[in-house]
Amino acid sequence: MVLNQDLFVSLHPMSEQNSISVVINTRNAEKHLQRVLEAVKGFDEVLVCDMESEDKTLDIARSYGCRIVTFPKADHAIVEPAREFAIHEAAHPWVLVIDADEVVTPALRDYLYEQVSRADAPSGIAIPRKNYFMGRFLHSAYPDYVLRFFRRDVTHWPPVIHCAPEIEGPVVRIPQSREDLAIVHLANDSVSDILRKSDTYSQYEMPRRRHKNYGVGALIYRPLFRFFKSYVMKRGFLDGIPGLIHACLDAHYQFDIVAKLLEERKK
Repeated sequence: MVLNQDLFVSLHPMSEQNSISVVINTRNAEKHLQRVLEAVKGFDEVLVCDMESEDKTLDIARSYGCRIVTFPKADHAIVEPAREFAIHEAAHPWVLVIDADEVVTPALRDYLYEQVSRADAPSGIAIPRKNYFMGRFLHSAYPDYVLRFFRRDVTHWPPVIHCAPEIEGPVVRIPQSREDLAIVHLANDSVSDILRKSDTYSQYEMPRRRHKNYGVGALIYRPLFRFFKSYVMKRGFLDGIPGLIHACLDAHYQFDIVAKLLEERKK
């Protein structure tokens, strides 16, 4: 492990201004954490921000020499408040945020270091992500851009579910054709997992959707459009039965949001 990291450093001479911290927020994340940490051991710092895990998460993080900070779980059902805390705990100017079930490829690591060494480096970089369902890669869920790389001093992460960070300055996207640079999402959720998350996430979508004047028709057209987008426009039909089921689950999520908003309005 040391030899590989030394070789990486020799190929990428570092200065403090070009240094990168990896930030990982965790809560009972032992399932994939070892593989995730193995993939980021070549960065300048790996910071684990833990929300009071009760499994082996912290033991695994310590075994990889990660710096660990704690964000009290309290009543936080979403991770976003902990992200804002964690990114400003990072030691280095550049921050890469990944989840505890996401793997960074060696090509992406090299690419990020090349970018921060440029005089015209952007303030943020949106990275494509590969998602899997029922054991196969989903065309309909790619490139699934996530804005996870940025300069720490110009970034704020709002405490709203599924919110992107707010970044001052230019933000660019890695071309979706560069699949070698995509983050690999290991989750591969089951149908039950997705249905459970749909109920939770749709509830936390409510605050930012209340200004939408959805009528009864939205119960039909929003799910239908989401299905069409996932299955046809984003080529979910190429993914066989998993693609069809995933498109239906996407539509179901939109139905949940509209139904809950209409229910709230009636109350």
